[in-house]
Amino acid sequence: MRRREFITLLGGVAWPSATFAQALPKPPVVAVLLIGTPGYATFAGGLEQGMKELGYVDGRDFELVYRYANGDSSRMPILVNELLPYKPAVFVSGASAAMLAVRQATASIPFVNPSIINDPDGFGMIASQRRPGGQVTGILYSMESLVRKQLELLMKMLPGISRIGGLYNASSPSSVIHRSDAEAAARAVGISHVPVEVRLPADIDGALSTFAAARVEAVFLPGDALIQSERKRIAILAAAAHLPTMSTWREPVYDGCLMSYGINLFESWRRAATFVHKILRGEKPGDIPLEFPTRLDLIINLRTARTLGLTVPPTLLAQADEVIE
Repeated sequence: MRRREFITLLGGVAWPSATFAQALPKPPVVAVLLIGTPGYATFAGGLEQGMKELGYVDGRDFELVYRYANGDSSRMPILVNELLPYKPAVFVSGASAAMLAVRQATASIPFVNPSIINDPDGFGMIASQRRPGGQVTGILYSMESLVRKQLELLMKMLPGISRIGGLYNASSPSSVIHRSDAEAAARAVGISHVPVEVRLPADIDGALSTFAAARVEAVFLPGDALIQSERKRIAILAAAAHLPTMSTWREPVYDGCLMSYGINLFESWRRAATFVHKILRGEKPGDIPLEFPTRLDLIINLRTARTLGLTVPPTLLAQADEVIE
């Protein structure tokens, strides 16, 4: 072929235009809502890991878009409205406030919750565990007897304890359930319960001072996103007040709280990727059954125990799934 003919043929080729490139389908958006600040939610990395394990590549097969409430649950409706223009295929969040904010904004976008509190109807959004029926599905992180078991383990650590404090996020819709469960568990094991409420990160300092003034012997930390976000501050203040802590989630123990008993939140978020995958494949969230936690782990921070002057009973050490030395 002559050079001139070659150039003529090239000129006749219909090369992809900018308009054609823009018309390529965009990957579905997975919108993630977190109560805390960027960097606190290490457990949310479980979702990214789970999606990779399922063969998804971020930016090619889906797009993760994050929003953070910086410890203020009341900002959730604002964040949901910020995300709606992205036309998310699914929302993911462990915060009840996020779940309610999404329902208020739209009834059509699915919602995956990796840490659903033990609430029979999910604030009116779940018909049953086998068939949720609406826009919400996910994984339960608590069960009816969990708090009692947490207090029993705390009592093994602190024989003779008679008075505990409970730290509750009053801005979270789950707070009433957390507090009710703790009060019932405290009555069942024969100890008194002193509840203290917070709404914002700035309230944490005053709450720990209240516990110290009330002469509680330990503090219970429920599974709450604000408490999770402020875990380092809580650990430092609790140590200064010489207060042992029992956490529902393990991350506070990694940052200096005494002990925890509950699910592995990272694994729960990793498992949530399977729910997202099913929804992106076309399944309705109302047809995807809720899952129960497969195991509960006891984590003990021996460094914190030594700082508090506590000797961990050998029987309790033998029960621990992880010991931080």
